[in-house]
Amino acid sequence: MKILDVGCGVNKTEGAIGLDNNPRTGADVIHDLGEFPYPFPDDEFDVVIANHVVEHVPDVMAFVSELHRVTKPGGTIKMLTPHYTNPDWANDPTHRNHINSYTFNTFQPGKQVFDFYTDVQLRAVKVYVSLLNLWRALGIEFLVNLDNRWPSMRWTRKFWEQYLSFIFRGKELKFEFEVVKDRSSDE
Repeated sequence: MKILDVGCGVNKTEGAIGLDNNPRTGADVIHDLGEFPYPFPDDEFDVVIANHVVEHVPDVMAFVSELHRVTKPGGTIKMLTPHYTNPDWANDPTHRNHINSYTFNTFQPGKQVFDFYTDVQLRAVKVYVSLLNLWRALGIEFLVNLDNRWPSMRWTRKFWEQYLSFIFRGKELKFEFEVVKDRSSDE
């Protein structure tokens, strides 16, 4: 299995090829993450990991498109990012992008608000939001993530995002996507 750790920093995933723009990291490849394409061929990786990266990049659409390009069909993209209500979000002046549970719907057929932004397709395997410790201890985090156990309970996450997330603040979002590529259009 071939793994790419994008924005690996000093905590590169074991066994992965590390990609980062900072030479003081554990990266194997130094490259500006805002410059495309990345120095890898199409369909190179089984798994692409991007922990605490997407909130820093200048162009989220181009970033996700590039992760999709370098991932094999059926491969996995995993992203970890702060939720936009995380009170620590503003502590890092390099943060550019606010992310919530629905930010990547643009890449999921049937969930797009506008279906003309991109042809990149992802299938959500899991979306999990962690909450600040008090809300986790009180069981709010469990309720927000009920859709992972019972998809019919997806309204709990939507209700939290729209009405309660500034009271019961989010901490991090964990996304796992399967890469969907229509090979019939390439032939």
